[in-house]
Amino acid sequence: MKLLALDTSSEGCSAALLMDGQLTDRFELAPRGHTRLLLPMIRSLLAEQGLAATDLDALAFARGPGSFTGLRIATGVVQGLAYGLGCPVVPVSSLAAVALQAVRGGYCADGARVAVAFDARMDEVYLGCYRLVGGMPQALAAERVCPPGHVSLPEDGDWFGAGSGWQFLASMPANVRERVTVAGQNLQPRAAEVALLAAVAYQAGETVPAAEAQPVYLRDEVAWKKLPGR
Repeated sequence: MKLLALDTSSEGCSAALLMDGQLTDRFELAPRGHTRLLLPMIRSLLAEQGLAATDLDALAFARGPGSFTGLRIATGVVQGLAYGLGCPVVPVSSLAAVALQAVRGGYCADGARVAVAFDARMDEVYLGCYRLVGGMPQALAAERVCPPGHVSLPEDGDWFGAGSGWQFLASMPANVRERVTVAGQNLQPRAAEVALLAAVAYQAGETVPAAEAQPVYLRDEVAWKKLPGR
């Protein structure tokens, strides 16, 4: 299988190629450079493996939640490629990608429960809760967006916290603060984990056509509506 994955859901811009079990990727922190960097990353990965875009079996992208503008960039590129190549698309949760990154990076062990929180701006966080099973994250609750004071965990016991949203730990309920150990606050989505999650979903037939490859925002409001004077 030859699968190309993209992520522009946060300040990082990345692309990854999973080819017959071998993973190669490109990553750069570039808050305003996604549109400039993404296509050259794709060309570089394909050239490195001697592939043409027409050799790809599937495409994947981090569908969110995350930066509204960033999500639209990866979505647009994936849709364009999928239409042109006739490839199926695998949308992957950016929260789940960070949960996988936590175990791959040695921050926590297989079997652990991981709560991934992203700073959603506007005094809110995006939250996803997972158990690592066989090294892969399994969702324990639906993803949601809420103020830090409304964060809750779906199971008792100890949790590992990953993602930028845990900078607001002091504002979260006491029963969350007492159970979460935060050691991966700087983790953010990367295309490498998107590719690994997408490969599993692809084998399970969890793909969509280009037209159905859509970002997931988790909320309808856009940031400017809550700015002073709006």
